Amino acid sequence: MNNRNYTLPIILVTSLFFLWGLAYGLLDVLNKHFQETLNITKQRSTLLQAAYFGAYFLIALPAGYFMQKSGYRKGIITGLLLYATGAILFYPAAQNESFAFFLLALFVLASGLTFLETAANPYITVLGEPATSEFRLNLAQSFNGVGSFLGPIIGGALFFGNKSADGSSQLDTVKYVYIAIAGIVLLVALLFFRTPMPEVKEEELVIDKDEHVGRKLFQHTHFVWAIVAQFFYVAAQVGIAALFINYCTEKNVGIDNERASYLLSGSLVLFTAGRFAGTALMKIIAPHKLLALYALINICLCIVVVMVPGIISVYSLMTIFFFESIMFPTIFALGVKNLGVYTKKGASYIIMSIVGGALVPVLMGSLAQSHSTSFSYIVPMICFVFVFIFAVYGYKIKTHV
Repeated sequence: MNNRNYTLPIILVTSLFFLWGLAYGLLDVLNKHFQETLNITKQRSTLLQAAYFGAYFLIALPAGYFMQKSGYRKGIITGLLLYATGAILFYPAAQNESFAFFLLALFVLASGLTFLETAANPYITVLGEPATSEFRLNLAQSFNGVGSFLGPIIGGALFFGNKSADGSSQLDTVKYVYIAIAGIVLLVALLFFRTPMPEVKEEELVIDKDEHVGRKLFQHTHFVWAIVAQFFYVAAQVGIAALFINYCTEKNVGIDNERASYLLSGSLVLFTAGRFAGTALMKIIAPHKLLALYALINICLCIVVVMVPGIISVYSLMTIFFFESIMFPTIFALGVKNLGVYTKKGASYIIMSIVGGALVPVLMGSLAQSHSTSFSYIVPMICFVFVFIFAVYGYKIKTHV
């Protein structure tokens, strides 16, 4: 393994984490923005999350199959082109003020992100020593956090800060922001097109060959557990952020939409800081132990969010983001470890499990509509229990008997 051959590819692939973080950071601001500009309910607005994460479920396996045949580089370029196409479609969607058109645009955009995540997450784990794959993926995912917290800043300033004479928010800035994003994404696609990217033979990176040889993909129980844990983690993450602005503005502590957007951005700063801090902590604490600790803390914080009134609950909700930080990359890296030739296919299934982010916010929106937004946060509390179980038991590399 010549690490010098991997430096430029790692830098370029890490830029992808920033780009899909930016798309995700804008998503939760759009949720509240469309409630007001398009006059839709909280429950219907969560269809944005359903379209976004539903694409992961439908496209992940085709993306994995495509990369199995064509390699990581072509998969990344395809993903970037789909991302740019979806972003461009925001322009006619805004012109027509059509929520259905926005859902279509978001689905196309997220289809591109599915290709990117199916490629970039496993690619980072195999570009180096298997023993440090969790560290490497958490470091790359830290830049995902940077994009995520910039999204609400942009959305809060441009979407909620742009008012017409009668005080209503407008959709003009939405279309211009996404056209700008499309331009940046196409530029990155050009860089990938012109840069040679090494293809790694995953079968050479197996740690325990005795546990791998002759085993089918779903006989790797740590991989199966990773699918379950990732489903519930993403469900929790997306649900928590989707109703964040509603939660803050309904607590009767003087928080309006724009300020709530900035608090969401601040929460994503905590998320990003947690990624960098968690990456450093993994030098001295085993990744699965850190994951278990963070899951337990978030279970407790969710209880506070559900039961405690006032500003303390808002701060608790923000703190959850810090302890979410390492969960996705750590679950992913532990799940694809030792899969060898199954790495790309296994990555596809783990990315498919992101569909949890499409299903659970709809459930939370329903609970928020029928009971209260505070009560709906009992759902992510339950989700973190499954992450905890994976961290203490499910991560272990063993085969199904």
